[in-house]
Amino acid sequence: MIQRTKTPRCKWCKNSFTRTRPGDVCCSVECGIQYGMKAAAKVRKAAELEQKKQTRAQREEMKTLPVLRVEAQREFNRFIRLRDAGKPCICCGKLPQSDPLTGGQWDCGHYRSVGSAPHLRFDERNAAGQLKQCNRDGAGRAVDYRIGLIARIGLAAVEALEADNTPLHYTKDDLRALKAHYKAKTRELLAGRG
Repeated sequence: MIQRTKTPRCKWCKNSFTRTRPGDVCCSVECGIQYGMKAAAKVRKAAELEQKKQTRAQREEMKTLPVLRVEAQREFNRFIRLRDAGKPCICCGKLPQSDPLTGGQWDCGHYRSVGSAPHLRFDERNAAGQLKQCNRDGAGRAVDYRIGLIARIGLAAVEALEADNTPLHYTKDDLRALKAHYKAKTRELLAGRG
């Protein structure tokens, strides 16, 4: 039986050629140089990407608890604003006139403030969409907030929030997990609306 050998094609110019040595992949020195430069650039780019990945991981590892808390809080607030988009302000009942995703006139207000009850900062029952003038200028408007919160989640849930004084300390991993969790929930809400 006669075995046909396949004519090799140059890796650079794609022309057929006859090998002068085993393992030749290019038809000429010029094509070999071009092909080698392209392969070297590919290896360099992969090494740069790996270096960037390592640098990013190192930066993430160096973040302090306060920085991670701010990042997690930002994602949580974004989720609450988006979750409550289309609902009236928890305090005054007015609808905001801006995009809930970027904020604008819309805040994520906490019933029990983050300063007085830091253990409830990521409790979804304790947060709701609130107009900025009610949250910042009106100092949270706690009485009106409570009335609106009772209407949304019920008196028993509000009393449970008011009675909750369990200390809770977040680790770096907890805060990273919270950030990822609320980022995913925000994406889910956006996908459901889009």
